[in-house]
Amino acid sequence: MSDGHEHNGHEHVPSRQRRRFPGISSRTYEHPADRSALVALRKLSGFDTVFKALSGLLPERSLRLLFLSDSVRVSDQQFAHLNVMLRDACYILDLEKVPPMYVNQDPQPNAMCIGLDEPIIVVTTGLVELLDGEEMRAVVGHEVGHALSGHSVYRTILLFLTSLAVRVAWIPLGNLAIMAIVTGLREWFRKSELSADRAGLLAGQDLQASMRGLMKIAGGNHLHEMNVDAFLAQAEEYEAGGDLRDSVLKILNVLPRSHPFTTVRAAELKKWAESRDYQRIMDGHYPRRDEDKDTSFRDSWRESANHYSTHVKSSKDPLMKLVTDLAGGAGDLGDRVRRGFGGFTSASPKPPQGPQTGPSDSSGEDRPPRDGS
Repeated sequence: MSDGHEHNGHEHVPSRQRRRFPGISSRTYEHPADRSALVALRKLSGFDTVFKALSGLLPERSLRLLFLSDSVRVSDQQFAHLNVMLRDACYILDLEKVPPMYVNQDPQPNAMCIGLDEPIIVVTTGLVELLDGEEMRAVVGHEVGHALSGHSVYRTILLFLTSLAVRVAWIPLGNLAIMAIVTGLREWFRKSELSADRAGLLAGQDLQASMRGLMKIAGGNHLHEMNVDAFLAQAEEYEAGGDLRDSVLKILNVLPRSHPFTTVRAAELKKWAESRDYQRIMDGHYPRRDEDKDTSFRDSWRESANHYSTHVKSSKDPLMKLVTDLAGGAGDLGDRVRRGFGGFTSASPKPPQGPQTGPSDSSGEDRPPRDGS
């Protein structure tokens, strides 16, 4: 990149033999929750207005000059090993124009893909120092996946609106409107991280390296003290543990975050890596970009809805179990909520009832359960 010429992702062959995916569509690795969260975001009142306004006002040129002046641009002469990884990932995922990558001095391990017209990838020194080569390759592939999916536009607007919300916090209605959009953007971005994790796996093609990277982000550079199986067991405990109070607290804990919890990301990625879908991709069967225009919105929405339905029905989370049971017409709502909260709410015991003389209410018992989506 330092030679002043644009680099093409097809000019470089990966440093070791990995499967390449010519013409791959981002639909291949997009998590269904990512797609449906973005649809919900676009339906949010005022989003289109804000999006169009900010797209024309945000100083993208200023953003690029900032990184150019105060960060280190990755090239053949600077952070050459990252440059090799970047070009590898673009070659494998068939991203023709290699986006600029910068290393920014920051002890916090982080990476992001931002930009409105063209994506820019930024990684922090904390992340570069934390991860080994194959772990870093998965992260670079993760960011290239964001670029291929067009996520950088929404990420840039999220960063700007988050900053703006702080500045206008004294305006009650103005801040409320902005925070509604920020909350929607965060919900989408958390889901988009699951998609990008999949892209990182396709680029690196080393599940163990992806797992190690997530573990290090969670627990630091102490791999000798960590265990992948135990780490994944944490995710299962998090998903299934507690009562309805814990379910509510999980929602409140994740709301201000831009990323899903690392244990959840690891479990989701491992599940996908072991799926038939992933194997089909590795065998060369995946959606192509030239087919994207033929894919209807309804089909995408149906796939997302089916995913949510399956997720809710199979979830061990107490709140999701309640939703599933209620959708199937099981039991009394008040009674189930009281049991779910485990005594958190006090209620006087019901007096014993005699046998019913009238016909029993079977409403819901004979109906097939509705989609949990």
